[in-house]
Amino acid sequence: MKPACDALCRAAIARARAAFLWACRLDVEVRKPGNVSIASAGHRMDAPLFIASAEAARHALFEPGLAVGRRIEAAASATLQVAHCNTNLGILLLCAPIAVALEREPQAHTAATLRAAVSAVLQALSVDDAAAAYRAIAMANPGGLGRADEQDVARTPSIDLRSAMALAAHRDSIARQYAEHCADLFDTGLPAFLAAPTQTAAVQRSYLSFLARWPDSHIVRKLGDPTAHSVMRQARDWLVRAQQSETLDDCEAFIAWDAELKTNGINPGTSADLTVATAMLAAIVEPHRLASTSRGTERDNPVIGASVRAPFPTVLPL
Repeated sequence: MKPACDALCRAAIARARAAFLWACRLDVEVRKPGNVSIASAGHRMDAPLFIASAEAARHALFEPGLAVGRRIEAAASATLQVAHCNTNLGILLLCAPIAVALEREPQAHTAATLRAAVSAVLQALSVDDAAAAYRAIAMANPGGLGRADEQDVARTPSIDLRSAMALAAHRDSIARQYAEHCADLFDTGLPAFLAAPTQTAAVQRSYLSFLARWPDSHIVRKLGDPTAHSVMRQARDWLVRAQQSETLDDCEAFIAWDAELKTNGINPGTSADLTVATAMLAAIVEPHRLASTSRGTERDNPVIGASVRAPFPTVLPL
């Protein structure tokens, strides 16, 4: 039986849901080289597909009383029904523990209290959470997943989800968040986001902070370590420029880098997933951010809330 959810709990769920949807919209409003945005489609996908995915996932992701693994599984299933490809598995894996944390600790309003709440959720994950998350991963079929010697996602897990993620933490940045209590989100992404002067700068600085510090897991899986390290070195130069408050969207070289990555099939998807989770945390900690987006309101931007167009004939797995 699901535990009762009082008014404070329901308000916290609504706050977390709004933060999630805001973060997903902001994700495609801002140019992040190699990723899909309003300004630049890529990898046979476009911005409305990601908006539709977020809308589809939000019901299960914030279902009161639902366990982390079940949220991930149900949200992944709902996403596939509208997107017909993997658009947000990494986002769901990162945001589900945050959603549960705020439901269980509805008065977590600061980065410190929210961090403690998320940590408690991760420590309490079960074997059932692992089994449901494994089913979601198999369903989404992310590109370049490969096989593991221990607790492979193609088999039924025998350990809890956090322990299973710890086995992959050395090679996957999303798994590392489970193993290390979302340290990268709270120590790298969130400070960069909150210190930025604009929403666009916040997204780009957070994204580049992740991309410049670790080889992007998605690039490593799909194209290998040398390519991931090459992109990481490029990101370091752009991070310096972003931190100097340069407006990157007006920079032709930044736009060209975005186009080059997409032309070469390079998608820093894990860094983008980490950025979405960071933005969600920022909106929970500073809820006034929900009143605006980087480029205007939903009414001003026809893409936001737009119905998804039919996917391209062949969609590359993410």
